[in-house]
Amino acid sequence: MIEVRNLWHIYEGRKVALKGVNLTLGNEIVALVGPNGSGKTTLAKHLNGLLKPTKGEVIVDGKNTKEHSVAELSRLVGYVFQNPENMFFEENVFNEVAFGPKNLGLSEEEVEKRVRWALKQVNLEGYDERHPYSLSGGEKQRVAIACMLAMKPKYLILDEPTTGLDEKSAESVKRIINNLYKKGHGILLITHEMELVLELADRVVLLYSGEKAFDGSVQEFFELPLREYSLDTPSLLKISKPLEVGFVRNVEEFLRVVLDDV
Repeated sequence: MIEVRNLWHIYEGRKVALKGVNLTLGNEIVALVGPNGSGKTTLAKHLNGLLKPTKGEVIVDGKNTKEHSVAELSRLVGYVFQNPENMFFEENVFNEVAFGPKNLGLSEEEVEKRVRWALKQVNLEGYDERHPYSLSGGEKQRVAIACMLAMKPKYLILDEPTTGLDEKSAESVKRIINNLYKKGHGILLITHEMELVLELADRVVLLYSGEKAFDGSVQEFFELPLREYSLDTPSLLKISKPLEVGFVRNVEEFLRVVLDDV
């Protein structure tokens, strides 16, 4: 479990980014949402030690992030940044995914085993010799996820994982997220896409001006006045609510309910 206890973060220049945030994260899919500047990325970077608390503490499976390095914490918490290209610097996909495990001091045999396994999880088998920059947006996102998986972290942070992807690529990434959750990973989704929240999340945490404004179920979240937080209601709920079909999370569920009433 990840425990965030009374977390404050103040940047140089005295900009207060987080104000007393309390949070627990387990083996679930949690959507972290809020308008730009609300503190989402700042909070996420505390979970693997990229940032250290100004006040308060973050405990990851019993490890206080103040007392452990990013390298140590990355074995527990993997972070896939919004722009995967910022993570790439090797000449092919295999070496890119192998970079993390090699730095753990693993044997060549174990490194190769992890790379093969990670690429299989994201449906990129056979991409070993491809240059990361030659791939499509969706493929780059999957390589970035594979890089984290090869480290065998328990928790994954995915920053805007479907932003900018075409529908097919986005659906592929969503399937991967679901499969990882089913295999026991705790997943934090930082996203502005309310459709992604509706479809995938078990729970929603809303940050506003550095404070936790909401922490609860997906259904309860979409009952909030979202426009007050510069967020929008998913199109599916805009259609389903006037029809009074109840709370639905995807098109298939919506059609099933509607057809059952015919």
